[in-house]
Amino acid sequence: MKAIVTVVEKLTSEAHVEIPDGLSEPEIRQHIVDLYNSGEMQFDMNIFQADFESISAKIIKNQSEDEA
Repeated sequence: MKAIVTVVEKLTSEAHVEIPDGLSEPEIRQHIVDLYNSGEMQFDMNIFQADFESISAKIIKNQSEDEA
């Protein structure tokens, strides 16, 4: 018998970005979204945090077991 185990984690990374002076809070948010969408935001390769979300398993019977 085999099992396929799926683990789901939420990974959190950090990026250090320069924000122009004088932007309002909504403009800062839009600036960050624009950087992310353009691919210009470079995340640190070290994972800052990993949160466990779920684990599940699917049991798979071997064909020889079904025939026995």
